Amino acid sequence: MAGLVALLAATAVGGETNLLDDLESPILLAGDDTHAYRDPAVLSHEGTFHLFTTLVETDPDGRLYSYTVVTRSRDLKQWSAPKKITPKDQNLNFSSPGNVIRFGEEWILCLQTYPIPGLKRSDKVRWGNQDARIWVMRSTDLKHWSDAELLRVKGPDVPREKMGRMIDAYLVRDIRDPGKWWCFYKQRGVSYSWSRDLKEWTYGGRTGSGENVCVLHDEGEYLLFHSPPNGIGIKRSPDLMQWRDIGKPITLGQDHWPWAETRLTGGFVLDLRRDPAIGHYVMFFHGSGPGKTKTMDNVCANCSIGIAWSKDLKTWHWPGTSGAKP
Repeated sequence: MAGLVALLAATAVGGETNLLDDLESPILLAGDDTHAYRDPAVLSHEGTFHLFTTLVETDPDGRLYSYTVVTRSRDLKQWSAPKKITPKDQNLNFSSPGNVIRFGEEWILCLQTYPIPGLKRSDKVRWGNQDARIWVMRSTDLKHWSDAELLRVKGPDVPREKMGRMIDAYLVRDIRDPGKWWCFYKQRGVSYSWSRDLKEWTYGGRTGSGENVCVLHDEGEYLLFHSPPNGIGIKRSPDLMQWRDIGKPITLGQDHWPWAETRLTGGFVLDLRRDPAIGHYVMFFHGSGPGKTKTMDNVCANCSIGIAWSKDLKTWHWPGTSGAKP
């Protein structure tokens, strides 16, 4: 009993937590020569972290397939084996999970398709084609997921083939109208549409932005994280129309991380400042490397999921350092 009391006390002091203090490496999920982990999205629910991420996997015949996978942890150190929740199909390549929201009695996960038919590891780097679209999957227990449903974010009367290439979906509730939901997605910068039932959508507008958008509520405004060519950028807006950049892109310890020297990107941030087990904003991201130039060896392999945290979005910390300013 004395040991338990001491542990609880240590966890609560100053809002600090053993979960972050005990981490030994900024890498949570390490890629290798046949696996790349990209585009993290994390849900913290009832003491468990559910990490959804893209897995790019090289098959024995050299073909490359992308999946959405999930892994879970109670302490951010020990993670379950990643489980694939989407099918094997180069014409789909379900990937880039955006976030998970609670809607009615269901959990909703948004994600994309990223078709690259015929792609092999021996090919030159290729990106998803014009058939890339955004989707949702549903679950009642965060374990079993439905088939994907297309998000018709341009409106119900716009045919799928006329919607245009779109990737990197993210769902966020309206600050002033809780029954209204926005979907952000990469198209002409970042575009956004709104819905009250997550089925019928109305196009809302766009703004200049990088990819992999993550949007939070913060002090009565929208706080948007995005990925420029390298690093994580931050924007603020009171109304989704007037956006201002905050600081320079965040690159954390990239200068000292060969595993992230190609690109540090895909930042996903949870506001866990009020969580007594965390007490910070926590950023999950992916790093690719080694090498300064993008190749199949650091785009479709050797990508890893990392972690960092901050009290104020200015000074960032990660395992092995006391902090650094971007």
